[in-house]
Amino acid sequence: MINDNKVALPISMIENTIAKPKAFVIFAHGAGADKSHEFMENVSMALNDQDINVLRFNFPYMDIRLAEGNRRPPDRMPKLLKCFETVIDELDTTLPIFLAGKSMGGRVAATLARDKALNVLGVMCLGYPFHPQNKPEKLRLAPLQDTQKPMLILQGTRDAFGNEEEISSYEFSAQCHCIFFADGDHNLKPRVKSGFTHIEHVQEAVNEMVRFIDGHI
Repeated sequence: MINDNKVALPISMIENTIAKPKAFVIFAHGAGADKSHEFMENVSMALNDQDINVLRFNFPYMDIRLAEGNRRPPDRMPKLLKCFETVIDELDTTLPIFLAGKSMGGRVAATLARDKALNVLGVMCLGYPFHPQNKPEKLRLAPLQDTQKPMLILQGTRDAFGNEEEISSYEFSAQCHCIFFADGDHNLKPRVKSGFTHIEHVQEAVNEMVRFIDGHI
């Protein structure tokens, strides 16, 4: 694990807890939206409804961005990893721990999962950024190929950061399981003409997360 130069606490956090949880999910935001974004909130509340505690946090760059009102870019991966690891290490729970992340947050979680000693049971990625938008040649497959933990990827079929057709040609670990959502974009949101709704896709994504958790505790 990455123990040098840990990020100093306090890290900005939100805990959504219930009376009798069966697991704890640490949920990281994407590059452009913070821990309080509607998508993060909806997923967290839906997980609570299925007996799972959730801890959301902001990476340090996001708190600075919010305080200064600018478009500060994300920190580089080493700093993001240190922050996420600090949150894991400081979580006071005896519950089974799982990591989850939206887009960039999922990429950070997946990168941490390359460490077999990491004290978590699995990783869940909502809209994994397989490549930067409009740059399909710059693949980010290494965390998925080297993972030492079970991994669930929940992906829209038309995600601009990796759609179903592209992903079908990729090779990654047998520990990775990818589920696609019909006509979903990077936020799993389908177009109206598809006949599906965003609410339905988000709820089904949460159902898949719960099935994944139940299968590994």
